[in-house]
Amino acid sequence: MLYLPNNGYKVYMVELFNQQVRSLVTTRRRHSFFNDHWAEVQVRDVVARSETEARALIAERFPPEDGFVVQAIVPERC
Repeated sequence: MLYLPNNGYKVYMVELFNQQVRSLVTTRRRHSFFNDHWAEVQVRDVVARSETEARALIAERFPPEDGFVVQAIVPERC
């Protein structure tokens, strides 16, 4: 998890991948920095007050300008 849960916060499951890596892998090339596993959907848990906040937090760690794409954000059931 990127952040520890507190009262009033929820855990969100975030599915994301890297579009740059995905495009390179399809042509049998490699990204200069990110591992090939980023071509596939990766799952991260984020603790936030809302889906909007979860999206902002994940964007800090996995910036869209670096090719990261959020496929889904789903609140986890406890």
